[in-house]
Amino acid sequence: MSVLIDQKKRIFTLQTAHTSYQMQADELGYLLHLYYGPKTDGEADYLLTFLDRGFSGNPKEKAEGKSYSLDVLPQEYPFKGGGDYRSIAFCMENADGTQCCDLRYRSYELENKKYRLPGLPAARAEEGEAQTLEILLEDGPSGVEVRLLYGVYEAEDMITRSILIRNGGKAPVVIRRAASCCLDRLSGSYDLVHFHGRHTMERQFERTRIRHALTSIGSRRGMSSHDHNPAVILAARESCETAGEVYGSMLAYSGGFFCEAEKDRYEQTRLVMGMTDDQFAYPLEPGEELAAPECILTFTEDGFRTLTHRYHDFLRKHVIRDPRKGKPAQVLINSWEAAYFNFDRETILRLADGAAQLGMDLLVMDDGWFGDRSDDLHGLGDWYVNEKKLGCSLGELIAETERRGLKFGIWIEPEMVNENSDLFRAHPDWVLRVPGREPVYSRNQLVLDFSRKEVRESIFGSICAVLDQGRIAYLKWDYNRSIADLYSAERVPGKILYDYILGLYEFLEMLEARYPALVIEGCSGGGGRFDAGMLAYTPQIWCSDNTDAGDRLLIQYGTSFFYPAVSVGAHVSAVPNHQTGRVIDLKARGITAMAGTFGYELDPSGLSEEEKEEVRTQIRDFRRYAPLIAEGDYYRLSDPFTDGIAAWAFVAKDGKQALLNYVTNQNHAGMDVKYIRLAGLERERMYRCAQTGRIYPGSILMGAGIPVMPEMKDYASGQYLFTAE
Repeated sequence: MSVLIDQKKRIFTLQTAHTSYQMQADELGYLLHLYYGPKTDGEADYLLTFLDRGFSGNPKEKAEGKSYSLDVLPQEYPFKGGGDYRSIAFCMENADGTQCCDLRYRSYELENKKYRLPGLPAARAEEGEAQTLEILLEDGPSGVEVRLLYGVYEAEDMITRSILIRNGGKAPVVIRRAASCCLDRLSGSYDLVHFHGRHTMERQFERTRIRHALTSIGSRRGMSSHDHNPAVILAARESCETAGEVYGSMLAYSGGFFCEAEKDRYEQTRLVMGMTDDQFAYPLEPGEELAAPECILTFTEDGFRTLTHRYHDFLRKHVIRDPRKGKPAQVLINSWEAAYFNFDRETILRLADGAAQLGMDLLVMDDGWFGDRSDDLHGLGDWYVNEKKLGCSLGELIAETERRGLKFGIWIEPEMVNENSDLFRAHPDWVLRVPGREPVYSRNQLVLDFSRKEVRESIFGSICAVLDQGRIAYLKWDYNRSIADLYSAERVPGKILYDYILGLYEFLEMLEARYPALVIEGCSGGGGRFDAGMLAYTPQIWCSDNTDAGDRLLIQYGTSFFYPAVSVGAHVSAVPNHQTGRVIDLKARGITAMAGTFGYELDPSGLSEEEKEEVRTQIRDFRRYAPLIAEGDYYRLSDPFTDGIAAWAFVAKDGKQALLNYVTNQNHAGMDVKYIRLAGLERERMYRCAQTGRIYPGSILMGAGIPVMPEMKDYASGQYLFTAE
């Protein structure tokens, strides 16, 4: 069993293959956190200590002794109003305006299946793959119930957490904060590993020491954002890639979020994570419910590498739904950097001809095919085909593309609208805009109110009318601005951001139900909504609008800590690169893009014959390596920020095959030889390199490595396939 319950002591233990997570409903009914660490059959309630802590308050039942205080005890779900002055997970406002509650244990339920969440994505599980523990806490005076949900995936060493809040009382309340998880550590020194960034430079690795001050990251943008990713690591100070205690926390949510970490005055560390409480005030009438997003947790003593393997495996198996799974890999070409808005039928078919000659499988027509869309000032929201611009119908264009042996894909941005559009002129009230004030513009567009059903249904109908015009195999879903103006004709302001995300998920579910074979790539100016919530509906996400291979080495390095390569949209683009002006040779660009879904973002007619032949070779190589890239274990073999080289490998689960990749990103006079040590091989086996024909001992490949000789060029690169003899 994955969940063990000591009825007498009310201790709940969640067991996975290598970890134990333990909590206790104590004599007062407070749910205290006891332990999360290496697997144990014992109980950790002895770790709780009780002292008079001076200004730490006491509940009435323990006021006389003064040694019991929620201000210092480790808790599962700390709340505002109980005398805990650290970061809290839950805050509600009562009908009288007070912000307080007193959550006490009432009961539990255990099910041999995984819970589901109303309106929100949650990790899936087949029969027998997971158990659910539900613990009911209640605030007696208000009747508000808080159900803590725990999904236990024993084989995968993963635990999911979520919250269901129900107003079981007779008066309305307002939920001000509803975090998804809290993790308390009684001792130890920790760092917060997080992934900051900006548009075109997402998910940059940063390790911050947790001190006696609040460390806070998050997003107030209405999306998970380029600024911070909703996946973090609580890492013991001495931890590294291959060793040390690390705790992963990933929020499966595409809206704003927060993560707070602090060390308190008694050297205890707390991490709280959930959807943002900025401009969040969710009213609950009697009988109404609110669900908090799912948080996916793991613990390992074996450093970042093991944590990465667990998240990659878990997302591939239990979160991502990909209609291409098990089928041959497909290589696409996207029209954006090849033509931008300036294309017609002949332009697209010229791209199709070039792509077909190079051996590609799919052509994606990007922004500019609809309405009066010749730039970013016009037409957004008018989802009908501009046949005058194209010079034909969409059905004819798709048929012509298919005659060239390519499938067809298309770009959309359903959540946005230009003021200069038929849609806005007909429905100006459909945008998020504060009455009597000028809106905030971004990319010359406004945000449609996806919290409103009639808005979603209208856009859905328009999009379906386009998709029904031919066999469209691929849809790129973009979202190119943050939300600033919070007003809806049908929502109180404090509900809008949450209800908007639920509306987004409902729309995506409707698309999936109607077009089950359609592959949707998520995008938000690149990686502005790269999160597990979107991955539940879009099996891949455009990693960044920055296609420069040099910058992508750093972006994809940070992305790799949590997200598998099969989910990472990555293309080879033209040089000089359109974002940086940097010139990197085609070989290095191809190797970098193969750390993702692989495709091209250029005009094939601009390639030399030599370059075209190299592209054909890259495509053949990718098809050969695709199963290993999609399903193998990912190994970071260097730190590209400090080592002067980005090196990574994909290794088969049985250790019998490995694809080594490297790109040097520093080049100086008198450079030394760099040695890349492989990992994940079988030490006692011999491995043949497909590129050199040489046979190497696995022990030496991992113990000493492969030498990379200095070259008189920037971004020298290499790719080697090793197969066990």
